[in-house]
Amino acid sequence: MHMSNALVQIVMRKRNQQKNARLLRITASEGIAESSFVRIGGIEQWVTIRGENRRNPVLLFVHGGPGSVYSIFSPLLRSWEKDFTIVQWDQRGAGKTFRRNGKQGSGSLTFDRLAQDGIELSEYLCGKLQQTKLILVGSSAGSLTGIMMAARRPDLYHAYVGTDQNAPDPEHVGHRLLLEAFRATGSKKGAELLERMGTDPSTWNSRDVDTRNRLMVKAIRGVPNMITDLIMPSMLSSPEHTMKDMSDLFKGMKFSAEALHEDMVRFDFDKIGYRFELPVFIVQGDSDFITPTATAKAYYGRIDAPYKEFGLIHQAGHLACFSRPEQFYAFLQNKVLPLAVAAEMKQAR
Repeated sequence: MHMSNALVQIVMRKRNQQKNARLLRITASEGIAESSFVRIGGIEQWVTIRGENRRNPVLLFVHGGPGSVYSIFSPLLRSWEKDFTIVQWDQRGAGKTFRRNGKQGSGSLTFDRLAQDGIELSEYLCGKLQQTKLILVGSSAGSLTGIMMAARRPDLYHAYVGTDQNAPDPEHVGHRLLLEAFRATGSKKGAELLERMGTDPSTWNSRDVDTRNRLMVKAIRGVPNMITDLIMPSMLSSPEHTMKDMSDLFKGMKFSAEALHEDMVRFDFDKIGYRFELPVFIVQGDSDFITPTATAKAYYGRIDAPYKEFGLIHQAGHLACFSRPEQFYAFLQNKVLPLAVAAEMKQAR
């Protein structure tokens, strides 16, 4: 974020928080707006549940980062709450969950542990909201947790929606595209770093990955900047987050990135398999260099599911559902919502 923009955001923080608090107010008699700690996996984890009608289908977001909570984006998804009850979950090692438990209290942090937590949360939500199934949305690093949850417990979900989908990249497509982007934008530092890192993720360290991602965001033109246009403004204007919460968000991101680094670079898609016993949707930004659309499309091609569909969000990079929420919402309304509603109606007969 440019210094001038950052200063404006800080100066306007209180006003923007008040504006978003008004936007987020739910007055519908059947609505729900709850934020609380829920005991999941033996620890207290922060869960936010919002929607205009608690009988609507439920979207459970599994955030990325690692450790980058999505509850800060609630104002961007306010229109979605007409059709969906949206659940944001600060995972083990992230956000308010990290603040409550700290490093020691978070226990061993692995994708397997996160998937176990996510399944336990899903069971809790089905009971609390009186739903037979949820719609599972896995984003970025959360798409790794998401496919594990979907593969293990398809009975809990109407569908899996992967966005900013991590995928195998044996041809190093992501490396090549990013190197081209760095060279095209004159980022000598980025190109040199990428060449030094090489194409084998198992040899990367978390510090280099973090530096690469920050340089990458600057190099991508023509789409909303993930940091300056989305994450920082949303953090600063969230009525649910204090300055202390913001500090803990960054601490949790650092902790999670380091703890999950080895799991990420050695993630075994073949072990999970490509057969899913539920509908699968993959929805990508058309200019995503962090989780390249080409690799996500190749992964989609290998998926065997009762139904599958690929969606493209135009003029969007990483975090496509937050940079272009209207497009993403339209996809959910047209493709995913009818499937969930039909399943619930069938169950009610």
